[in-house]
Amino acid sequence: MSQNRLASETSPYLLQHAHNPVDWHPWGPDALDRAKRENKPILLSIGYSACHWCHVMAHESFEDEETAAVMNELFVNIKVDREERPDIDKIYQLAHSAITQRSGGWPLTMFLTPDQVPFFGGTYFPREPRYQMPAFKDVLRRVARYLHEHPDEVQRQNASLTELFRSLETRASPDDYPADGRWLETAAGALQEHFDAEHGGFGGAPKFPHPTNLELALRFWASGGNSRLLHIARFSLEQMARSGVYDQLGGGFYRYSVDDRWMIPHFEKMLYDNGQLLTVLAQAWQATRAGAFKKAATETVDWLLREMRAPEGAFYATLDADSEGEEGRFYAWTPAEVKTLLNEQEFEVFSQVFGLNKPANFENHWHLHAFNDPGRVAGELDLEIDQVHALLESARVKLLAARNQRVPPGRDEKVLTSWNGLMIKGLALAGNVFNRDDWIITAEQALDFIRQTLWDGELLYACYKDKQVKFPAYLDDYAFLLDATLELLQARWQKQDLDFARELAGVLLRRFEDKARGGFYFTPEGHEALIYRPKQHGDEATPAGGAVAAFALQRLGHLLGHTEYLDAAERALKDAVHELQQSPLAHAGFLKVLDEYLEPPAIIVLRGSTGALTPWRNYVKDTFRPRVAVYTIAIDVQDLPAQLAERKPRGDAVAYICQKMSCSAPITEFEAFKTAVNNL
Repeated sequence: MSQNRLASETSPYLLQHAHNPVDWHPWGPDALDRAKRENKPILLSIGYSACHWCHVMAHESFEDEETAAVMNELFVNIKVDREERPDIDKIYQLAHSAITQRSGGWPLTMFLTPDQVPFFGGTYFPREPRYQMPAFKDVLRRVARYLHEHPDEVQRQNASLTELFRSLETRASPDDYPADGRWLETAAGALQEHFDAEHGGFGGAPKFPHPTNLELALRFWASGGNSRLLHIARFSLEQMARSGVYDQLGGGFYRYSVDDRWMIPHFEKMLYDNGQLLTVLAQAWQATRAGAFKKAATETVDWLLREMRAPEGAFYATLDADSEGEEGRFYAWTPAEVKTLLNEQEFEVFSQVFGLNKPANFENHWHLHAFNDPGRVAGELDLEIDQVHALLESARVKLLAARNQRVPPGRDEKVLTSWNGLMIKGLALAGNVFNRDDWIITAEQALDFIRQTLWDGELLYACYKDKQVKFPAYLDDYAFLLDATLELLQARWQKQDLDFARELAGVLLRRFEDKARGGFYFTPEGHEALIYRPKQHGDEATPAGGAVAAFALQRLGHLLGHTEYLDAAERALKDAVHELQQSPLAHAGFLKVLDEYLEPPAIIVLRGSTGALTPWRNYVKDTFRPRVAVYTIAIDVQDLPAQLAERKPRGDAVAYICQKMSCSAPITEFEAFKTAVNNL
């Protein structure tokens, strides 16, 4: 079978297209120079390996000889893995929205002039006309003809797009928009307005988890006591954990639900979703002590360790939606299949809870979704609730073992620094909250791998695959990893982690900060020149890197007493406040920054012996306290930097509590410590 230029790549997504008849290029000088040299437009196709509609378009069009011939004749064809090159994806997703006035997605199909400026685009195009869309071959010919016949109109549109990019870099002066706590109130109101009171979550189908908004609801509740906000977070997470958007057998959350009831997911499993949701589940448990959250967190970590952990200790990127060429095939059942695997009582309970006695809900099969509450089933079957839970668990174990014999979905085995940062944070926080030292050790091992393999002492890299590190890291890599390292320091203090956090913060300030306006660019100084250097303030499926950077710098600044970190965070906040003012809820990451800018966090440093400090530490972390960070440092730790060096041991246990640039006297009595914490 013939190969194209993608055959030498390491990206699983690019390798999926290495045998296409399309003359694909990876993004790089060869392709870009060829487009200019031959004066040919560029067809840019962006996707990722777990993307279902990317697979569909590949099978329909990119594997089709006739379609490939048209592509090869008229265009220089470039294929990009959006997980490897989020810088390129961000630029052309923004361009797609500007050109089409519609939201983008994947696959993203953009047509560029030879100098990389987009003039037309879309997402999925079918091979033949359907879904009220033209055939892809017709689109190819029309686009090439339009560029040839209307060069002046294309040039005018390109000038408008270039002006749009320029305008994003020259917004109103930050001094015109001082930080305002009313935006927090507006966001709290928007959370309540957009909440789906019947099914949980926000908005309608397709419905995404929005962990940043759930965390924000918990934070606002903890600050102001609005029980409605606690209900929003609790009910949403409960509904998700019992639904089809959660893998009821194997643990872990799928990417989103195609309906508003969380019943049928888009079956991809993404590391970034599960890292963020693990964090929120642990926080929700702190706030409510609801057992469902501990169960979902435990099962999610079990899935992570079973299916997503690389031998080196870090975590893979995604699981595909498809197996054996069909979306969801790996996860779907028939009642007859289930009945052969369970005993009579297990089947009766399981079928009533998960709807096997109802009509098929997924393409003549059943995808597991809790239609009935176990307590109600216990009453209907005259069973104790503990019996029902035991029967459900024994059924789950049997069905999972049987499912594991099926052909599994494909796994993208890239190690992405940014997404690992989100999972390291989730493991560290959940391990700390649930007293799971094994989870904390797992987080440490993942961080150690990244530090040893993707960090050269001065610069970080974004991707690891097949023993190769690739691509200088982006803002998200540094920001998410810094945030994760600070969370890990709360779970278990290690001086080397603090040193690493300071090194990451130093690179953020040197290579990513906008020195003129504040805030952080997505790409570092010296990065490949693209048509736009993005600076993103709004959250997407992951929180905005600039917001996470500012939040982590604030925390590090308060921990060490370094005003340079606090000043950089303030500049980033002021750079974002224009957009915060317009749409607070779309900027949940920066709302966290604003919250702790207006009301700085309390930094608690505990010094002493581990045994003596355990009840002190537990008193803080057993309650959800979003504006409190506690660091437990053993007696024998020395060479602490900055103001930490002043936090000296005093007997078996001493606490230092600092907030708003002032610190309490050392506290050596546990009851006095509890009183001080309660007054924060």
